Amino acid sequence: MSLLKIENLGKTFGGVVAVEDLSFSIGPGTVYSIIGPNGAGKTTLFNLISGLYTPSTGQVFLDGENVTGLPPHLLALRGLSRSFQNLQIFFNMSALENVMVGHHLHSDTRLFPSLLALPTIAREDRRTREFAAEQMDYVGLGDYVHADSGAMPYGALRRLEIARALATRPRLLLLDEPAAGLNPSETREVMDLIRRIAADGITVVLVEHDMHLVWGVSEHILVLDHGCRLATGTAEEVRHNPAVVEAYLGHQARGR
Repeated sequence: MSLLKIENLGKTFGGVVAVEDLSFSIGPGTVYSIIGPNGAGKTTLFNLISGLYTPSTGQVFLDGENVTGLPPHLLALRGLSRSFQNLQIFFNMSALENVMVGHHLHSDTRLFPSLLALPTIAREDRRTREFAAEQMDYVGLGDYVHADSGAMPYGALRRLEIARALATRPRLLLLDEPAAGLNPSETREVMDLIRRIAADGITVVLVEHDMHLVWGVSEHILVLDHGCRLATGTAEEVRHNPAVVEAYLGHQARGR
């Protein structure tokens, strides 16, 4: 049974075809990477899957349910969460509060009990704080639980976004270039984290340009070029595919 299934998915913007007739499926508990040159349609595909864009053609199925065109908050309720290529941190909040935001769908947000400050709301807030702290510790940010998010280093902020996404309790986690701007040490930390997330049963779909990370974590890879599928297979199959080497990888495939 596929956790995520894409059927004949397409997206056009005016006369520009961003994604064209894509079909693939992803099983539970795996790491599935999507690679390709800039402009290949990777982030557009993520936006279609996560409900930010409505497909022009095709369908998206999550655990057998047709979720095509559902808005992000309804997809989050069904277990889909994501991070973004550009940091989306609330710098007017603490690090812990940023992660707490990710848990709001599972919290009691009723207006009147909150206004009356009922004991149940206080207990709920305490549990949410504890849960958020656990997520921060899980991604290696235990030392930043009481930190101001605006004072955190860039590499830690990348993992803070992942912690917030995990706080939604996802079954499917989309990571859009989680290693962008990171140094080699920080990239290794993200690589280890992705492996841990998958080992704990969460399916990870990864868009990434750092091929060392892609080779190190991926069980399956989809290569896009101009919105179309160029190739698909294991890391070993993809890195030795002549069409992929010619269109995208070049020396990266041969030199690692």
